Amino acid sequence: MESVRADVVVVGAGPTGLMLANEVALAGVCVVVLERLPERSGQSKALNLQPRTAEVFDLRGLMESTREYALGTWGGGHFGGRPLGYEGWGTRHPYQVHIPQAGVERALEERLGEQGVQVQWGHDVLELAQDDTGVNAVVRTPAGELEVRADYLVGCDGGRSTIRKQLGVDFPGTDASVFSFVADIVLDKMPAAVPTRLRSVRDAIAKSSDRGVGGLIPMGEPGHFRLVFTDLTATPDVQSTPVSEADVLSALRHLYGEEVAVPEVRWASRFTNATRQVANYRVGRVLLAGDAAHIHFPAGGQGLNLGIQDAMNLGWKLAAEVRGTAPEGLLDTYHAERHPVGARVLDNTRAQTLPPRPTPETLAMHRLITQLAELPEANRYLAGMVSGLDIRYAFEGPEHPLLGARLPDIELTTGWASDLFHPGHGVLLTTDDQHAKAAAAWSDRVVTAVVADLGDLGAAAVLVRPDGYVCWLSPLDGAADFDELERTLGVWFGRP
Repeated sequence: MESVRADVVVVGAGPTGLMLANEVALAGVCVVVLERLPERSGQSKALNLQPRTAEVFDLRGLMESTREYALGTWGGGHFGGRPLGYEGWGTRHPYQVHIPQAGVERALEERLGEQGVQVQWGHDVLELAQDDTGVNAVVRTPAGELEVRADYLVGCDGGRSTIRKQLGVDFPGTDASVFSFVADIVLDKMPAAVPTRLRSVRDAIAKSSDRGVGGLIPMGEPGHFRLVFTDLTATPDVQSTPVSEADVLSALRHLYGEEVAVPEVRWASRFTNATRQVANYRVGRVLLAGDAAHIHFPAGGQGLNLGIQDAMNLGWKLAAEVRGTAPEGLLDTYHAERHPVGARVLDNTRAQTLPPRPTPETLAMHRLITQLAELPEANRYLAGMVSGLDIRYAFEGPEHPLLGARLPDIELTTGWASDLFHPGHGVLLTTDDQHAKAAAAWSDRVVTAVVADLGDLGAAAVLVRPDGYVCWLSPLDGAADFDELERTLGVWFGRP
């Protein structure tokens, strides 16, 4: 049997796997990407980038190329059907980017190719075994079986993850009780109620009743729409049946009236509110990310974004581990930081999903929550949660709202702060060149920029991890602590 050696194997070439592969390749790590499908399907379950994901793409110079595949922007999000605004979060992207998942994948795969890495299509992992020094995978390929040996393997292979199943880990949660489908269709004659432009996905909702809820989302070309429909009368056995033209027509007539004609159905797929999360994102030298680690109802459009941010958190840590520069325990912070973020998404999607036969008490609670969402402070809170802008990790240091939070993309005299993150390194922004001298020994891992001021950040210096989160700062009203800066550099970037 032919064998291949790599530092990291990524299983799955969806957005999560491609983002992770780009991150480790950027650090000079040898990565192999295995995808079970023979070629990219071109299908798109997800349709959006949340504001935080747009910021993450800015950190790697990906946003401009990604926009080539975008269909526009949506000015706000929603929570349980109530509109959310992104004002007050200090982001350059106070909107959602309307982009089909296939466009995100194309942009990420193109960047990966620029780094010299090609996706290995038609490569299906059959067996998996690990020891103290690495992972072995037996892979079925178009040319026969192949053995791949790597230091680490990451399962990014979706909700039905082969890697998760081969690990034998529990996937606790709740079974499906709500049954939905999506279909890409082409209409010759559009109902008058169909919007051609949306301010938010919530504007696409045509009807909510005891029968079902759903609507049409324009997909760029004339007559091309995404139909999303939740059938509140469906039973569990529907999961095993393909979506038929009759299903599509029935949903359209329920939403838009009896005169709707039979459309062209390009693609259709079922989904449910089954909600699960693995207990551990890391099992020895095998890790899980994206839907392989967590599944949930797509309320608010959070799934693709959650996976990409998993990859952004994991990538630089995994690369440091392979290169031998990681401090002890760095790789374990992936689970410690991302598991709670995933659990929170599972909670908020559950809160937005009514059961098929809600009780009066359930309906009353849902009405109350959605009414509260209209209050400015509550609206800001929910917008930060759904968009990912409010994520804040627990780091040691002074009480300061920026510590552990994302660095807002401030404008410097040389450009945007995000430009400094393009190489995938940490960044030290400071108004004192003494900080720069203290960090000089980490110059291979941390980019330092001495600037005149840091705008409204309320700090004289900030140390930011490669994923954009502030792990140390020097408050404006405090004395410069160079020893603490050096200690923090060691905590996150290892010995100089």
